[in-house]
Amino acid sequence: MPAAPEPEILAAFEAAKGFMPVDEGLALYAAAVEAGRLGLPLLEVGTYCGRSAILLADAARAAGVSALTLDHHRGSEEQQPGWEYHDPETVDPEIGLMDTLPTFRRTLRKAGLEDHVVALVGRSPQIAGFWRTPLALVFIDGGHTDEHANADYEGWAPHVADGGLLVIHDVFPDPQDEFTGQAPYRVYLRALASGAFTEVSATDSLRVLRRTGPGV
Repeated sequence: MPAAPEPEILAAFEAAKGFMPVDEGLALYAAAVEAGRLGLPLLEVGTYCGRSAILLADAARAAGVSALTLDHHRGSEEQQPGWEYHDPETVDPEIGLMDTLPTFRRTLRKAGLEDHVVALVGRSPQIAGFWRTPLALVFIDGGHTDEHANADYEGWAPHVADGGLLVIHDVFPDPQDEFTGQAPYRVYLRALASGAFTEVSATDSLRVLRRTGPGV
């Protein structure tokens, strides 16, 4: 049976601002617990307000490793004003731009997980450019354009350790989902075609791949 979070962690996940459904969250948690056995950090690309970070942090706490969350906290394309996923509560009234960092920090505080997360605040390619540490898990859940999804894959997939997991969210094969899930779907296909990754599981739009070969 896959590992599952304690009721209080699941309740904190469900109460947090964000978009990940429970079934996908449970699949992510199980993957994080498995990957944590490698004794290496778990990295999330695309944090928003910390909903999925709760699950990664709890799995990291159990494994004695760190959960790393990477986000510029200005919101992705579909979260900007005028778009379907925009939340006015995430806008900084002083500067008029989105800033999800304060909400993210409150989310972790409420869940009792602040000490188990290292927040990387910046652009994914910029931080990936100097990153040298192998990772047990990379969870790609950032921008949904081809430019951003490919940059996340190219920047972070090479750091997945042998036997580690690459998890991709919002994988929608249907062309009607061009805006919300086609770029992650193309990255998923690219990962499989690379020969470096083998699919482990699929839960709705969440794909879990294992690093089984060289190259990316």
